[in-house]
Amino acid sequence: MTRKLDEALCNKYPKIFVNRHGNMKTTAMCWGFSCGDGWYWLIDKLCSQLQWNTDHNNQNGKYPQIVATQVKEKFGGLRFYVEGASDVQHAIISWAESLSYDICESCGTTKDVSQTEGWVFTECPNCRLEREKNTSRKRNMWQLLISRNISISTKKYALKKLLKLVK
Repeated sequence: MTRKLDEALCNKYPKIFVNRHGNMKTTAMCWGFSCGDGWYWLIDKLCSQLQWNTDHNNQNGKYPQIVATQVKEKFGGLRFYVEGASDVQHAIISWAESLSYDICESCGTTKDVSQTEGWVFTECPNCRLEREKNTSRKRNMWQLLISRNISISTKKYALKKLLKLVK
């Protein structure tokens, strides 16, 4: 997730992401959100629901304040790990995680989304095509860099192109 969206979530839900810049020995949130920008709106709605219930419906401890310990993509789906959640809150999180399989992790569309094989991505056809193009470009640049029969100036060019693709 981009830094801008990362900061937006942390600023909007400071109680949930209190450990965003915490010590790596106690939280994986120190690494930020390890997923694509397309799931921003899903994570935003999830946090909105969790925080609203904590702030307005916390009779009998049904909705305690949760603290996120890690937010990431795994096997093509969202994983939202927390401390201190009730069974009801875990159910809300599980529901959001299940929705992620129908949302493109890159752009956020819900149209024609599917999972890839191998390293699993949840993406729409347009984002899949773009990722495959970038992967092919990176592979070609790496091959130029390691080739023995290519001039230094060509290798410098390939390195510059590769660095742009990696950003």
